[in-house]
Amino acid sequence: MIRIHVTSVYVDDQAKALAFYTEKLGFIKKTDLPAGDARWLTVVSPADPDGVELLLEPAGHPATGPFQQAPVADGIPVTSFAVDDVYAEVERLKGLGVEFTQEATDMGPVVTAVLDDTCGNLIQLAAMK
Repeated sequence: MIRIHVTSVYVDDQAKALAFYTEKLGFIKKTDLPAGDARWLTVVSPADPDGVELLLEPAGHPATGPFQQAPVADGIPVTSFAVDDVYAEVERLKGLGVEFTQEATDMGPVVTAVLDDTCGNLIQLAAMK
């Protein structure tokens, strides 16, 4: 059986990303190991600390810039995180200074919002109704 163990987002600064993903979004650091000039740096949900890890991958490869910038320019989130209540989460995050490119929006069976992670990505929050 194949399972998702680690998924990643490219970030332009791992330290800044770690601060944003832990202090703002509420994830907890799982792994932090040296990896050449960077770190193998993962975070997990406190609701599932042994679940899927999100790798805060350094955007050092020359192809990463265009790959990361194109979706942002088009307003496309790179990934989606589940929340229980998008409206409440948007208000909580705004109180922490997080900027949104899409406010909480009712999309029929799902409510979504899109935030800027300050590290080069747009991230969607979503809750099924």
